[in-house]
Amino acid sequence: MKATSAWLLTTTKKLNDPALAAVFEQQAAGYSFKVYLTGDSCWLVATWPKGSRIAFRLAYSPNDELVMRKAMEKDGNITFQIASLIGDYEVCIILPAGDEPVLRLSATLKTSAQLLFPYWPRDIVPLGAAGSDVLAEGTVEVSQVGTRSGQLYFSLSRPKAGSVLYLQNLTALEDYNQQTETSAGDTVGGDWPEIGFALPPTLKNKALEANKTYTLSDAFIALSEEVPADEPAMVRQYLNLLAAVYLQLPKPATAYKHWPSILEKGLSDLQDSPGCWNQVDGHHYLNAYVCDYTTPPEIMVQLAVLLPLLDYVEWNGAQLEVMKKIKEGLPAFYNEELGTVMRWHPKALDKLEGEEEHKKPMVMDAWYLQHPLLNLSRLALKGDRVAEKLFLDSLEFAIKVAHHFDYNWPVFYKMDTLEVVKAETQPGKGGEKDVPGLYAHVLLQAWELTGNKRYLAEAEKAGQRLAGLGFGLFYQANNTAFSAGALLRLYKITKKEIYRELSYLCLANIFKNVSLWDCNYGYGKNFPSFFALFPLNDAPYTAVYEEQEVFCAFHDYLRHAEGEDILPSLRLLLAEYIRFLVDRAVYYYPTMLPKEMLSEEVKTGEVDPDLWIALEDLHDGWERSGEVGQEVYGAGNAFGILPRHYMQVEGQPFMIYTDYPTYGFSAKKHRPAKFKLAGDGRLLSRLMLVKTDKGKLPEFSVTLKGSKVPLEGKRTKEGHLEFSVPGDSDMYINWK
Repeated sequence: MKATSAWLLTTTKKLNDPALAAVFEQQAAGYSFKVYLTGDSCWLVATWPKGSRIAFRLAYSPNDELVMRKAMEKDGNITFQIASLIGDYEVCIILPAGDEPVLRLSATLKTSAQLLFPYWPRDIVPLGAAGSDVLAEGTVEVSQVGTRSGQLYFSLSRPKAGSVLYLQNLTALEDYNQQTETSAGDTVGGDWPEIGFALPPTLKNKALEANKTYTLSDAFIALSEEVPADEPAMVRQYLNLLAAVYLQLPKPATAYKHWPSILEKGLSDLQDSPGCWNQVDGHHYLNAYVCDYTTPPEIMVQLAVLLPLLDYVEWNGAQLEVMKKIKEGLPAFYNEELGTVMRWHPKALDKLEGEEEHKKPMVMDAWYLQHPLLNLSRLALKGDRVAEKLFLDSLEFAIKVAHHFDYNWPVFYKMDTLEVVKAETQPGKGGEKDVPGLYAHVLLQAWELTGNKRYLAEAEKAGQRLAGLGFGLFYQANNTAFSAGALLRLYKITKKEIYRELSYLCLANIFKNVSLWDCNYGYGKNFPSFFALFPLNDAPYTAVYEEQEVFCAFHDYLRHAEGEDILPSLRLLLAEYIRFLVDRAVYYYPTMLPKEMLSEEVKTGEVDPDLWIALEDLHDGWERSGEVGQEVYGAGNAFGILPRHYMQVEGQPFMIYTDYPTYGFSAKKHRPAKFKLAGDGRLLSRLMLVKTDKGKLPEFSVTLKGSKVPLEGKRTKEGHLEFSVPGDSDMYINWK
C-alpha cells in the first residue's frame, strides 16, 4: 500500500463520512457537484455520471473551523463568503454549461493579519466510488515543469471514471507572488493521490500584508467520461480538453507591433555590427552569439539566418548582400572523406577546447546534422544549385547514421566512427526522441526534390518510430514542430491514419511545454509571456530561436492542413500561439527591456543592450534575462514574421496585416483583396490596414463573407485602421 500524508487521511475520512451534510449541491452537464465544510477546509466534490468522485479544495485555514457567512447564486455563478482565522474568503464557482464540461473555481482571501505560509496542501483528492474508503487509482500524463502551464492531465482508471485536465491560471497569483517574492513555477503537480496546486511557501520576512485581498487560486477544470484506450485517443483528448479550457481562460490583451521598422533595425545591426561576424579562410561567417569569437563558425547558424532572410526577399523582391556572404561560405563545411556537411568549420577546429562534451571536432549533436540538411533542401527546392549539391552529397551519410542507430538517435556521437558519446538526455530518458521526425522531414524533402521513392519509404520508417513515445517525445521544440509537419505531409501522401495521429502527438508535446499564463511579477512585468514556448523539456527559460522556428513550422502545418480534416482544437491552438508570438517576440530584443533586468554575467560572448539582436533567453520574473547570450542565429525572428503577416497590394500605399495566419490571399489594384483567416470563430484576431507612406489611407470597406454590413474599424494614433475579426472568417477588403 502506498504511503500517504496525515492530511490526506483526515481529509478522506471527513469527506467519506455519510453524516457530512453538503452546504450546496447542483447538477450540471451530467455531473453532480456538492460543497462541504470539513473544519479547516471547504471542498467541492464532483461526481461522474457513473459514481466516481473527485474533490477540489476551495478554501483552507490550518487547524481552524471555517464558517459559511453567505452563499449567493446568480447567472450560474455561485459565490460563498467564508470566515476563517486567517481572513475572509470569497470563493466563486462557475459550473459547466453547454457541451464542454469546464468548471472554474477561484478563491480570494482578505487577510486578517500579516501572514506567512510555510506549507500549503495540494488541492485535489481523487476519492473514488461513493460509499468507498478506497481512493481512486489513476495515471498522471502531464504536470507542470518549471514555469510552464500550471496543468495536470490525468485519468482515473479504478474505478473507471474518466479524465481531468486541470489548469491553474497562474496569472491571477500576481499579487501573492510579488508580495512574497515567490515563483509560480512548479506549483502544480504532486504524487498520486495527493495532486494539484499548492501555493509556493513564503520566504522569511516576505509576509502577505494585513487587510489586503489576494487571489490564492483560479482553477479551470475540464472533465471527461472517457478513459483513453490508446495513445491516439489520449492525445486527442488532451488537445480537445486543452482547447476547451483555453476558450474559458482569461487572456491578456495584445498590441500591434510595427514589424517593418523592427526588421529594418535588426537587419541593419545584423549586417553592420562587427560582433555578429567572424572571418575564416577569406569568407565571412555569422557568430552564434554576439562577440563570440572563440567558437568556430557552425553551419546550422549560417542556415538558420539565411532561410528567414530568403523568406523576406521573396516577399519584397529585395537583394541583400548579406545573403551572398553567407552562401559563399557554405561549401567549406563539406567533408569529402566522410561525404557530408559537418557542424564546425574545418579551418577553425583549433578553437575547440572541449570544455563541453559536444565542443570537439568530430562530435555531432544528433539534431545538428538533420537541421542544416533540412535548410539546404529548402534552398535546393527553390533552385539553389550549390545547396542542392551539398544536400544530395550528404544524404547517404545521413541515411547511414539513421540505419546505424536504427532510427533511435543518441544525444552525441562521433562522425567518423559513429561511437556514442552521450546516449541519453538523462538516465533512463533516452536520446533525442524527436529526431526521427526531423529526419523524416529531411527525407521527404529529398523525395520531393528527386522523385526517388526510396526516400519516401525511408521517411515512413523513421516517422513510425515516434509511435508509443507519448508525452516523452519532445526533445527540442523546433524539431518536434518540424516532425509534426512531416507527419502531416506523410498522411496526405499515403492516406495512412497513423501519420495524422502522430502529427497530433508531436503538437500535443509542444502544447505541453508552453506557459498559458503571464509572469507579471518581478522583472516579468517588463515583457509579456503568455503562451510562450520552452525550447527543451527542462529548460528554465524560453528561447527566441526555437520559438521563431516553431512559429514558421506552425504556419507551414496550417498551410498543409488547408482542406484537410484535422482537429478543430488544433486549428484553435496553433493560431492562438502564432497570435501571441507576434505580440511577444519583439521583447526578445534587449532594446525593448530595462537594462537592470539584463544579466551582468553572460555565458557566451557579450550582450549589447542597444543592439537589435535578440537575447536567447527570457526567464522567470525573479531572474535576470540574457545570461546565455545575444543569439545571432535567432536573428530570423522579424524576417519570419513580416512575410507571413503583412500582405502587399500592388501599387497601393498600404499593407494588410493580421495577427492570425491567412490562406489564399489575392488582390489587384482595383479589385477587392480576398483571404481567409485561420483559427476559430469563437476567438477574435486583429486585422489592420497599415499605411506605408506619409499620406492618408484611402477609404475602406471591410466585410465578412455572407454579410453586407461593413465592419467598423478604429484609427490608431499612427494613422492605421484596426479591426477585430473572428477567426475562421473569409475577408473582403475594398478601397476607393
